[in-house]
Amino acid sequence: MASRKQAIPNDSRSFGERPAKRAKVDDERQASTSSAEPSNGMEDITGAARLTEEEDEEGLEDEVEPGQPKNEPRASDLYLDTINRALLDFDFEKVCSVSMSNINTYGCLVCGKYFQGRGRNSYAYAHSIHDDHHVFINLETTKVYVLPDGYLVSDPSLEDISFVLNPSFTMASTSTLSSSSHLLKPSYDLSSKAYLSGYIGLNNIKRNDHMNVIIHSLLHIPPLRDYLLLSSFRGKESELVKRFAALAKKIWNPRLFKSQVSPHEFLQEVNRASAGKFRLEQQGDPVEFLGWLLNRLHKDMGGTKRTNSSIIFSTFQGELRVETQQVVVRPDSTGSEKPQFDIDRDIKATVSPFLFLAVDLPPPPLFQDTIEKNIIPQVSIHSVLAKYDGVTTQESAGQLRRYKCQRLPQYIILHYKRFTKNAFVEEKNPTIVTFPLRGVDFREYLDAAPTHPPTVYDLIANVTHESVAGTTRDKENTIWKVHLRAAGGGGEGEKWFQIQDLIVEETRKEMIFLGETVLQIWEQRAANANGNASMKMDVDRR
Repeated sequence: MASRKQAIPNDSRSFGERPAKRAKVDDERQASTSSAEPSNGMEDITGAARLTEEEDEEGLEDEVEPGQPKNEPRASDLYLDTINRALLDFDFEKVCSVSMSNINTYGCLVCGKYFQGRGRNSYAYAHSIHDDHHVFINLETTKVYVLPDGYLVSDPSLEDISFVLNPSFTMASTSTLSSSSHLLKPSYDLSSKAYLSGYIGLNNIKRNDHMNVIIHSLLHIPPLRDYLLLSSFRGKESELVKRFAALAKKIWNPRLFKSQVSPHEFLQEVNRASAGKFRLEQQGDPVEFLGWLLNRLHKDMGGTKRTNSSIIFSTFQGELRVETQQVVVRPDSTGSEKPQFDIDRDIKATVSPFLFLAVDLPPPPLFQDTIEKNIIPQVSIHSVLAKYDGVTTQESAGQLRRYKCQRLPQYIILHYKRFTKNAFVEEKNPTIVTFPLRGVDFREYLDAAPTHPPTVYDLIANVTHESVAGTTRDKENTIWKVHLRAAGGGGEGEKWFQIQDLIVEETRKEMIFLGETVLQIWEQRAANANGNASMKMDVDRR
């Protein structure tokens, strides 16, 4: 049959040649391809899928051999067996591997590389011809095309790839993530390795382990987690919020191809949004990163100074009363007395919001013991929380201060100030803080009406620091770990996992407080039928 040439439209777009042999495309396929997306610059090949009935019928007279069955597989289906799911990795930034552009990007389902566009002059089109890779997915719409033909593919076998690229959750699926039933539903990756969604490793790309522990801690707070999992940001939300939500969906995805996730795409946006303050290749302070991230997310979610103006404030914000008074040296003082508040003088009181409470640790001993070993002191959590009892005073810059909470948030973040800087070196306080996992009552540190919500809290996340022994901070040899609670309620139904980058291990409850804790998140216990939480500390059954 003589070769046919198709007319060139007015917008100077040309169509690729049709294959020498091609099976019949049924009417349903024509309907779906005719409703394909309109071209936007790089997609001039779209017109190849819009064949008229006359052309199809004429082509069938030449292309279908005598005796060939009419239910022959479609041409687009012939390439689906070339898809290699083991090479697909959607964790990295969605930019073309050639032009480095993030506009109209497609992923090759054969080799996993990203290319821009699918038109005849695009990089994806050239890749399909030169490398003989024909199946591509639009990284934004999750639609699958065959190049260079330009066919839109709609096949049920591709649904798992679309779900890995863009996971979706429902109210029913998120309602069980914090319950013990979630522990009974392990997932399996392509290599049949079991994993528990939500409790998977995050890749330490260079030196970003201090940010990984914060990501894990925040994405295990049920209100924030569910807000991100159920989101479908398509409006004017910032890129940081969109990528944080996408990372949350990947971590909690029960259908991953591999049982680990790389936070590269999110951390790249963190680097841009923070103007290079938090970088992948530089070790940093997780508490500093947490403070920046919470405030930036609050702002990008449309939050204001008003209470509960964003999911960040409604989850973590409380109120603290600070009383200050100028220090006056009394003539009859002996010099060894600590300054005290004088009720006869003015006391300035201010109430300000907080997102986390800073807790001071007692100084470590200066001398070694009799066997020439440093003593590592231990203090209880209540002894260091006494700072907020409204009675304990602190002196700083000629000012006396005392603190007491006016309102406690649903989730309390405690920061243990373990690192201090002087003129020569940054010092580390190795003091161990002992704490129960359940039943810490903050009523003593609260000045509020009896109608205030319950003040009993249970631990949900614990971030620890490990480095060389001594009192000098060694950033080069620092390891950050996070302990995460799975399920709750204590007893056998509650489990704890320790995560260090890609290493995920179940840990014993009595081992959690032995590390050098830097950050903790405590969850407010739900009220019982009488409107109050249990006031006793629970003893976990082993």
